[in-house]
Order: sequence, then C-alpha cells, then structure tokens
Amino acid sequence: MSGALDGIRIIELAGMGALPFASLKLADMGADVVRIERVTDVPGEPEPKPHSSWDRGRRSIAVDLRQPDGVATVLRLCETADVFLESFRPGVVERLGVGPDAVLEVRPAMVYGRLSGWGQTGPLASAAGHSLNYEAITGVIRAIGPRGGPPVPLLQLLGDFAGGGLSLAYGVVCALLSAQRTGVGQVVDAGMVDGVMSLAGVFYGMSESGMHSEEMGSNLFDGGAPFYNVYETADGGYVSVAPIEPHFYALLLEGLELADEELPAQWDQAGWPTLRERFAAVFATRSRDEWCEVFEGTDACFAPVLTFTEARRYPHHVERGAFAAAGGTELVPLPRLSETPGEIRPSPAWPGVDTDAVLTEAGFGADEIAALRSAAAIA
Repeated sequence: MSGALDGIRIIELAGMGALPFASLKLADMGADVVRIERVTDVPGEPEPKPHSSWDRGRRSIAVDLRQPDGVATVLRLCETADVFLESFRPGVVERLGVGPDAVLEVRPAMVYGRLSGWGQTGPLASAAGHSLNYEAITGVIRAIGPRGGPPVPLLQLLGDFAGGGLSLAYGVVCALLSAQRTGVGQVVDAGMVDGVMSLAGVFYGMSESGMHSEEMGSNLFDGGAPFYNVYETADGGYVSVAPIEPHFYALLLEGLELADEELPAQWDQAGWPTLRERFAAVFATRSRDEWCEVFEGTDACFAPVLTFTEARRYPHHVERGAFAAAGGTELVPLPRLSETPGEIRPSPAWPGVDTDAVLTEAGFGADEIAALRSAAAIA
C-alpha cells in the first residue's frame, strides 16, 4: 500500500533540528523528499554517512546555491515539485535566489514552508535562538518546575519538535489540500515560538480565569496536586499517578492502603502538602516494580517512570510495535493509518548520492549534468 502522501514531491533545503523532523514526518507518510545539501570544497570520494533516523526516507542531492547555475537547477526542480521547505533566517533564501517569490513564479501551486524560531516578522525575527529561548518567552518554561525552584528545560520537545517541526508539517498538509482544490500555492510561516504558544493556549485561558496560578508547583498539572505527581520508590525509581476523577482517586487510596485513613479531601488545596507527604512516605516503602504489581493495568491512572532504554523494552510498546526493530531506537511512522500506513525508508548513503538520478528524473540530459558538475554547480 502507498502512503497517504504518495505522489507528493518535496524539495528540502538542508537544515538542522526541527526542519528534518518535519520533513521526516512527511517522508514517513509517503512523500518523495529530495534534500538539497550544500556542496563542500572537500575533494575525493565521499565517505558513507552513519545511518541516522533524521535522514531516512529522503534522497540527497548536492547543489551550490552560490552559483547561478545551481540556483537555476533548484528552480527547475521546483517546476515538478509540490512543496519547498527551508529553515534559514528571514531574507537568506531571498538573497540566494530561491525565496518564495522566485519559487512561486515557476510553480504557482507550490506550498512554500518556512520554519524559523521567532517567525518571519517581529523585532526578534533575525536573531539567533534555540528551542529553550522560544519556550521561555511564551510563559511555558516559567510554569514548569518545582515550587520555590527554577524553571526546567524540556529537551527541545516543545520548541523544536512540537511547536516547530510538527506545526510546519501540519501547515504543509493543510496548504497542500488547499492547493489541490484551487491550484494556488502559498507560504507557510511556521515560527517555533508561535507553535509553543498554540500548544499552551488552554493554559493562557486558565491563567486569565484564575484556574492556574503563576506560582510553579502549586497547580493541578504542574506537580502541585498530590494526585497528579511523581513519587520516588524504595529502590530509587519513580512512579507517576494521575487519578483526577474521584472514582479513580479512590482506587489510588485503596492500592496505597489509605482508604480508611483520615486524610484531607482530594480537592482541599490547603491539605495538598499533607497528602503529598503521606503519599511520598507510602510509595517509599516498596520498589517501583512492586508498585507496578499493585497498580499497573488498573484505573488508578498509574505508570512507572522509565528511562529511554527501559521504554524500548516496555511490554506495552513492544506489543504495539512502537519501535521498528526489537530493542532498536527507530520508531515506526505515526500516526497509525489503517489504509495508507507510513513506511520507514532508508537513509542516503552520503550527501549528494542521488544527484544524478534526481536530475535525470527532472529531465536534465547527461550533457547538462556533466556540464553542471564540471562547473562545480552540483556534486
């Protein structure tokens, strides 16, 4: 079966972090992604690249965009493509000659996806930054951390990957649907800071309405609630509990053998420190695996806190085939589609390995390819 995006051709200007994550998600769903690598000045045969899940599912060509012939080559490839992706600072691709105006002129139905940290406009648009910075100015980082402690960085999850890569992929698919109906392309401005704010939208509302305090570690979802929290176990492991609903909370108390003990009410916030202290003391009496025997699979909303290594062999993930190979680190394409599932395809052996094949498919003759190579416009 073909993937849901089978037949979609994507041109990707090689970038770092969030952009290859976005194009990876599109490639896994069947899109033909051609990555344009920078031509290096290193002579000799290229060395094979180590396999990387960041690079899988796409072909690789090497083009020198510093040369007019290189720019003309990319624009010619755009004539038969559906999507163009880039992640440079605002103005860079325009100076290279492959900005939105140039690309949409040769391909009016093109979806031009632009991924950046701060977005294409605004006083910070041209400044350098990373995921933590984009998360910081949204209020999100300031809301995550222990009471009385500092905010906690989040492994690039919100800024780069969810707010950036996934937002771009979503915007591209939306714009593709529009282009297929209207024949008119458009520019997708995916700023990571905008994506993080979108993800946090419900919390802006909760903060405004008084349902979420700005004091970290004092709210329902930030570790303030004793029944939505993480506890250390006797062996130094950790478990998570999240029984918000009263009938699920009753199962937590039953499993902890606290059902008959006089305790503060679940939603009595003044009593939360007492509840948290009591829960911590009980969880510390047994190992993580022993608590799994008590709670796992029940409606007490319980789960052990795993390391990345442990997660790869956790029975639930193994049963669902979350990883492509047993004990491996490469995840299967998501989400799981019943009729047109995604597929893991190989990584290019080295940057530029598919240059001749891709150009030939685009109608370049052997003499043209040889001339471009002789001029060092491709490699």
